[in-house]
Amino acid sequence: MKTLLKTPLNAVHRASGAKMVDFGGWDMPVEYAGVLEEHRAVRQGAGLFDVSHMGEIEVRGPQALELVQYVTVNDAAKLKTGQAQYSALLYQHGGFVDDILVHKVTDDHYFLCVNASNQDKDYEHIRAHNHFDADVENAGDQYAQLAIQGPLATGVVSKLTDADLASIKRYHFVDGAVSGVRARIARTGYTGEDGWEIYIAPDQAERLWNEILEAGREFAIQPCGLGARNTLRMEAAMPLYGHEIDASITPWEAGLDWIVKLDTAKLDKAKRDKGDFLGREALVKQKERGITRKLTGFEMKGRGIARDGYEILANGVQSGWVTSGGPAPALNKNIGMCMLPLHLCEPGSALEVSVRGRAVEAVTVPMPFYKRAR
Repeated sequence: MKTLLKTPLNAVHRASGAKMVDFGGWDMPVEYAGVLEEHRAVRQGAGLFDVSHMGEIEVRGPQALELVQYVTVNDAAKLKTGQAQYSALLYQHGGFVDDILVHKVTDDHYFLCVNASNQDKDYEHIRAHNHFDADVENAGDQYAQLAIQGPLATGVVSKLTDADLASIKRYHFVDGAVSGVRARIARTGYTGEDGWEIYIAPDQAERLWNEILEAGREFAIQPCGLGARNTLRMEAAMPLYGHEIDASITPWEAGLDWIVKLDTAKLDKAKRDKGDFLGREALVKQKERGITRKLTGFEMKGRGIARDGYEILANGVQSGWVTSGGPAPALNKNIGMCMLPLHLCEPGSALEVSVRGRAVEAVTVPMPFYKRAR
């Protein structure tokens, strides 16, 4: 039996009665009071997640930007200090190594948040292509990460910090303190709601977890597990590595063309060209010839729940597969994302999902399924 990795809050989760599961080699809470209750808490109020399993990679040095630019698809040169962007690492053939968040700490320091199961792979990938005057550090063991998400999340965090949260825009961050603990406070998240992701030293995680729950009591904050994290991100149509994106899928196919910055100079001479990056040539070629498949949203019309990996049928012919599927508690529907041939991707296309050998009616719909009130 393999030994599971544990976050600094593992004992807290178990003492709180959380249901624990093996998640990519980590012993993680999947639910506390229940997925539906936790999901609704985040949509209506506030929820607290332990996401300390996520990985962190630091890139420092005179050519830190050049290295980040070469290994990622977005344009990190556009970042101002204290700003973050969603991006991706690609292989030369254009498939995903991982999707990541890039934070600009200073001109010569970039902080990358990567998926838990990919941390070592991502680090080795970046290090293998480090032909620049930059240092790369696999820093995951130096951080714990807590996520406070929901429309009332700012009210919770504001009770514990002197940072001017109102001035921090979406996808920006500040280095400060939360409840006296040194912290990186980022207005980012994976739920489709407003909220905060807080990076701290692992030995401070338990105290801060408890103090956030105490501060959030008046907002009916709930501790939340990975089950609600999954239903929340699915409603918001946020991709999950190994499902919507992997080494065999490109950003064009995943509907993530908005994060890919090719030769912007050709589009507008006033704009600067990002330059070469890993996977660029393959993406240019695929864009020129056109994609044949694309990630598409659907909702179930018949009785049944689409699960990851189920076959998608069109006129009785196997045409694709479900990448993620399940109930959408905020919408009171069963939804999913799937990979389909391009001619079936228009909203309103009739499909069937093979649910345990039974064909259940479905229809393609625009994504995201859920958008929060601004």
